[in-house]
Amino acid sequence: MDSLVVIIYLAAMVGFGIWGRYKAKNQDDFLVAGRRLGGWLYTGTMSAVVLGGASTIGGVGLGYTSGLSGMWLVFSIGLGIIVLSLFFAPRIQKLEIYTVSQMLELRYGKGSRLVSGAIMTAYGLMISTTSTVAYATIFHALFDINKFWSVLIGGGIVILYSMLGGMWSITLTDFVQFFIQTIGIFLIMLPIVLSKSGGIGELFSSLPAEQTSPVGIGWQAILGYILIYTLGLLIGQDIWQRVFTARSPGVARWGGLSAGVYCLLYAVAGALIGMAATKIVPGIEVQDDVFVAVVDAAMSPLLGGLVLAAALAAMMSTASGSLMAAATVCRQDIVEPLLARKDIVPVTAEAAGGVSSSGDADSVHGDDSPLSSGGATKSTLVKSLVRETGDEIRDSRIYLIGLGVVTLILAMIMPSVVEALTVAYNLLVAGLFIPILGGLIFKRGNIIGVMAGMILGSLTTIVIMITMGIYSNEAIYLGLIASLLGYVIGSLVSKPTPPEVMAAWKERLNR
Repeated sequence: MDSLVVIIYLAAMVGFGIWGRYKAKNQDDFLVAGRRLGGWLYTGTMSAVVLGGASTIGGVGLGYTSGLSGMWLVFSIGLGIIVLSLFFAPRIQKLEIYTVSQMLELRYGKGSRLVSGAIMTAYGLMISTTSTVAYATIFHALFDINKFWSVLIGGGIVILYSMLGGMWSITLTDFVQFFIQTIGIFLIMLPIVLSKSGGIGELFSSLPAEQTSPVGIGWQAILGYILIYTLGLLIGQDIWQRVFTARSPGVARWGGLSAGVYCLLYAVAGALIGMAATKIVPGIEVQDDVFVAVVDAAMSPLLGGLVLAAALAAMMSTASGSLMAAATVCRQDIVEPLLARKDIVPVTAEAAGGVSSSGDADSVHGDDSPLSSGGATKSTLVKSLVRETGDEIRDSRIYLIGLGVVTLILAMIMPSVVEALTVAYNLLVAGLFIPILGGLIFKRGNIIGVMAGMILGSLTTIVIMITMGIYSNEAIYLGLIASLLGYVIGSLVSKPTPPEVMAAWKERLNR
């Protein structure tokens, strides 16, 4: 029965993918859902994309090993969404671009897109991989198949519905997945496991104090989660790409705030489920196995199937959103700029990544003002953002399928969802947080500072993770410090960003 429920759910996801295919008429539809999502759809899709395998499987596992304070990983994600939505999302939404790297080029001029695009592509692939690893564990438990086939079948379904209609398919499936995971986690799993463990009062009285304290893991660990995940959520391509789908700054602000509050509640629910699992299925050595074990032990096949479908919903929504983000960045910010040639004529605004969906080419960067320190004009940016191919949606599908295959390969060799997530966010935050935040608040920042900050931050974090371990807090502390020093010193000792670029940037933000 539980397998049948999951099979029906998977078939429905493919069906919504097919529906989305008919809504994706152009590149804007395929990459950012036409930039016209309202509050309900936006809240659902934003919640779904950030609550994936690490938040669900990993969150319950952390509750099992660390008690109530295991909530801080997911809680930090919720804090990040709230801060982004209240302070930055309305400004980001006005840019009408496709990628974070395009924001850096618009703000600082040419020179940063390749490096930032490489970091962001790696981040997107790793986030997609964590969710693929997580839902493969459920396929393994349900259908008794090995990891290879679990990854291949689950990943193939995600690639299929994502490829069909792009962001429209992902948005529609995300909203359904948001609905399913709300019912499965909050209305079914949480009350059942709390009841099986004797009730919340009995549970808290029977566990040691460090398990019931919200700060039991210690302030250093909590600070590490906030630095990695709260800051990471402010700058992730998968998150920004959802901001670009909002139809207005108001939707981006208040819909995002609702999603952030939902994440905070999800964090507490996951930790409580993990705590209850210590009473229901004690002695589990691998924390990623806790979720499936407690479902098997505490629920009937029908309810278990609904909860497993809810977990799959959380994981697959994150996998599809991150895969779309990686494919978008890889194409728009790495491959096509490298393939661009001087003799390419300007393309239409609708086809150009980072160009307003209004169809007005002048809206790229204002009226004929140069866009970079090299004196490039607005048509140069249009050329650099996308290479005219005749079928933009077809090409986007090719990139998505190609990187989807890479994700499947990584998922087959990745040992832990939380480990993979930590690597992804360490690289993202250390490499890009300072340059992106600086672009929004530090007028003196320039391209030299950006390059120094990205390179020093990324290299420092990689070295520390290799020498001191992936989970060492020093990796993110020292990486951020190195990035900040590189950004500030590099900016102050070199020429400011050309005034024409700054003028065009301000005009774009103030539209």
